[in-house]
Amino acid sequence: MGAGIATSFLAAGSSVRLVESTEVLSEGAHSRVQDSLERMARKDALLDPQEALARLDLRLDHDGENDAVKAVIEAVPEDLELKKRLFSTWEPSYPSDTLLASNTSSLPIAEITGGLEHPGRGIGMHFFNPVPVSSLVELVVADHTNDATLNTARELVAVLDKTPIVVKDSPGFASSRLGLALGLEAIRMLESGVASAEDIDTAMQLGYKHPMGPLRLTDLVGLDVRLAIAEHLAGELGPRFEPPELLREMVAAGHLGKKSGRGFHDWS
Repeated sequence: MGAGIATSFLAAGSSVRLVESTEVLSEGAHSRVQDSLERMARKDALLDPQEALARLDLRLDHDGENDAVKAVIEAVPEDLELKKRLFSTWEPSYPSDTLLASNTSSLPIAEITGGLEHPGRGIGMHFFNPVPVSSLVELVVADHTNDATLNTARELVAVLDKTPIVVKDSPGFASSRLGLALGLEAIRMLESGVASAEDIDTAMQLGYKHPMGPLRLTDLVGLDVRLAIAEHLAGELGPRFEPPELLREMVAAGHLGKKSGRGFHDWS
């Protein structure tokens, strides 16, 4: 997700600093960004992938001159304590008006950014995968998020030529809550033998004009990610979000979707 967000801003003409925790991850991110820019350039003759890539600054920390940084967007795994710890560590490195956004798809923005010295600049910016071709960004507003922060987030979404929706900080926000409900029911249908994964997905694509079926989307998001979100929402909203046993079994077996080569569909 971090590489996808970086790619989108580079393609829009921005300068991007991409911070990874190791050299190996940094090299992988560089490769993903380069590949994405080259794919985009095949459809957009005005995009020069090498010029865009030259505006990418890869680093292993947040040290350095940060006065010109308008926003910091984290895309680390869905671990509440990790996100809280990273934001509290990063905050002193940036001016007090720099927007600090989390790309979380379900965790509470109030908890992630509420402990900041300047909590008003904390907000959720939930991007969708794959980021460069997705047209939606969900802006999640906590009680402490100030108007200037929301306006800056809107401006950033406009730079990307994407559409924002503004959602109150609540379990699962809007998109994850609705998308997960559909995805979990699709898994239950597969589990009970109602139809094959392919036919369940085709039903939603052709019958309801969804661009992608709920099981293929789960593969793309990652079954482990969907499981973590389901467990979180089950705790917050009740048993209707309890993960099906099939989902738990597939994650335990390492069948995580596209990233592992196998999920509800074969990605090999």
